[in-house]
Parts: sequence; structure tokens; C-alpha cells
Amino acid sequence: MAEKALPMTKEGIERLQKELEHLHAVRRPEVADRIHQAKELASAKNNAEYEEAKNEQAFVEGRIMTLEHLLQNATVIDEEAAHNANRVQLGSRVTVSAGDGKTTEYTIVGAAEASPTEGLISNESPVGRALLGKRVGDEVQVSAPRGVLRLTVTSIG
Repeated sequence: MAEKALPMTKEGIERLQKELEHLHAVRRPEVADRIHQAKELASAKNNAEYEEAKNEQAFVEGRIMTLEHLLQNATVIDEEAAHNANRVQLGSRVTVSAGDGKTTEYTIVGAAEASPTEGLISNESPVGRALLGKRVGDEVQVSAPRGVLRLTVTSIG
């Protein structure tokens, strides 16, 4: 069974590649050194340090595996086409206004690089899914924990 393609921006892929390189070149050797030092000292106190270092090693190795999987299945979003489109699609920067007049800008990205606090929302999120395919002036309704949000697309770039 083929893996599901993971849409990502070029910047998102580069960010993951840098993190992976850092884990390989810096974190992995640091953790290995901590394990080696804790083994050599081998007292009861250092046994806790050894366990902590082994747990950190497991975390680092797990993160490496996750990043490698994401990068193997990543497909680059055509951001230039998204910026020139008249409909919201993956890679689009969308400005929406709420009923209270507040405006928010989102960039529609794949789930692997979503970061709502940075304005990067997933195409699989309720808001992202509702916005896909919409044009300037279109209104969407999204069910949220605090009630139904009514958003109007004011610009696509």
C-alpha cells in the first residue's frame, strides 16, 4: 500500500531537513556521549543519569524516524500557483474577516507543518477544509467549540 503524500511548502521541507541534520550531527552524538559518561561512572546516582540519557536517546531516535518518514512522503506545494489563483488552495495566503470585523490571515498548508499560532492551518482542519475552493467574497461557516464561526474571504494571495 502506497504511503499518503504529505503536502508541504518548500520552507516546511527545508525546516524539517535542518532539524534532521541537527539531530544527526549534534543531538545524537551529545546523547551518545552522555550515555558513555554515565556508564563509566556507574554509581547509583549516575544510574539515574544513564536512564535519563537513554530516554533522551529514544526520543531523538524517534524524532529522526518521524522526520525521515515525513520527508520521504513530502510533496512540494506549488505556492506560486496558489498565490496567483482566484480560489483558495494548498499554499494560498487567505485573509478572512469574522462577523465582529476582526481579520485574520492564514496560509493553507498540509497537516505535517500546520502551526495555528503562526497562521499556518492544515487543509484538513475545519477552517482549512471550509476555505478550500472559496473565492474572495465567499462566506464559510465553521463549527467550533465556542459556536459557529462565520468567516468571509477578503483576499487570496
